[in-house]
Amino acid sequence: MKLEDYFEFLNPDDIRIKGHRIGIDDVIAYYWKGYTPEKIQTELPTLSLEKIYATITYYLHNRDEIDAYMSRLAAWREQRYQEWLASEPSPAVKRIREIKAQKEENTTK
Repeated sequence: MKLEDYFEFLNPDDIRIKGHRIGIDDVIAYYWKGYTPEKIQTELPTLSLEKIYATITYYLHNRDEIDAYMSRLAAWREQRYQEWLASEPSPAVKRIREIKAQKEENTTK
């Protein structure tokens, strides 16, 4: 079995662990925080230790490529977050704000 056989390369910016919806970025993020493979497994219990070790090994063998992947993913997430912040609030949020404003108005009277 080749190391790449553990992963599904959906597109250049979406690499998943085969048989899971979990991306390699999730495992790598824990690894960067200093988590051991066993500790990562407690955080992602559906992953076997074999798949966690395979992900870490893949990262270590392709560090420059995966570091660039992680940077692109972080930039994409930040962009999506900024777009969300700039968007109109949902009807529920608008209603909650209206109720809060009414309560504050009634309190000051």
